[in-house]
Amino acid sequence: MSEFKHLQAAHCENGVTTGLLNSIGVHITEPLAFGIGSGLFYIYIPFLKINHGPAIAFRTMPGNIFRRTCNSLGIPVVRKKFSSEKEAERFLLERIDEGKPVGAQVGVYYLTYFPKEYRFHFNAHNIIVYGRKDDNFLISDPVMEGVTTLTSYELERVRFAKGPFAPKGQIYYPKEAKPVSREQMQKAIVTGIKRNVRDMLYIPGNIAGVRGIKYTANKIKKWRDTLGLEKAGLYLAQLVRMQEEIGTGGGGFRYIYGAFLQQAQEYHPNQPLKDISKQFTKAGDLWRDSAVQASGIYKGRITEQKDFDKMADYLYEIAELEKAAFISLSKLKW
Repeated sequence: MSEFKHLQAAHCENGVTTGLLNSIGVHITEPLAFGIGSGLFYIYIPFLKINHGPAIAFRTMPGNIFRRTCNSLGIPVVRKKFSSEKEAERFLLERIDEGKPVGAQVGVYYLTYFPKEYRFHFNAHNIIVYGRKDDNFLISDPVMEGVTTLTSYELERVRFAKGPFAPKGQIYYPKEAKPVSREQMQKAIVTGIKRNVRDMLYIPGNIAGVRGIKYTANKIKKWRDTLGLEKAGLYLAQLVRMQEEIGTGGGGFRYIYGAFLQQAQEYHPNQPLKDISKQFTKAGDLWRDSAVQASGIYKGRITEQKDFDKMADYLYEIAELEKAAFISLSKLKW
């Protein structure tokens, strides 16, 4: 059994990134990993359905945070997907027997250690497999308080879950340990901020970034008439589920990004990063307020058009706030 220090985190991929990097001697906090990996994002994909609702994401694509953070710090990465369950297990066992913990993308629905109410078809969860004992694999899931286990069958089942973002047995890990200098951290922070500015302000189309938040608000104003109350409620429930139950969701990610900017200030003391961070904290508060409003609608407590309009107004305000914050970051002279 290899030695591994479990770290609890607010979000799974952040936690896997910090856990794997800490295991090779690169000590980094969850907010720094999230910010360097440009994790903050928003996208509404009406033509892709998950659990009978539109796909909505409050973070970048699965895998990007780990890959970007490692790349920015000059740490090579190994990432593999598999078409064969047997080959996937063989490769995993080789890494485990070498004493190398690995990250794995898995589906949530069959995670036996999750409470039943949190199990649904979502395939972009991340865990660390750090050892095995008999037929049990030792699991460090960053959103759990402590370590746990999965049998070989249970692990195979979640590694090869079907549906959108099917993980296909994907595992990933740092290829080798390399020292990270303060200068590297400074450069990585700047790279992460600039990339996040691009993704939130300048990404093409109207379904992603701050324009995507406004696009969603426009849709919400019409849902009551176009979908009917029941389906509109289900769509809002989907928004809240993706916002509050998948990792940290919309509000939580904004709080983490604010914490990233506060910690980044230590590496760039002449920049007003702490001041800008307050805008993301406020955005996080508004996302949480919007979740309460949405919950009232889909639970049937408030069902008038004015209630949908109020929900949309929250998102308009959030979009303007996040736009202003990223514009402030884009104007910094590094």
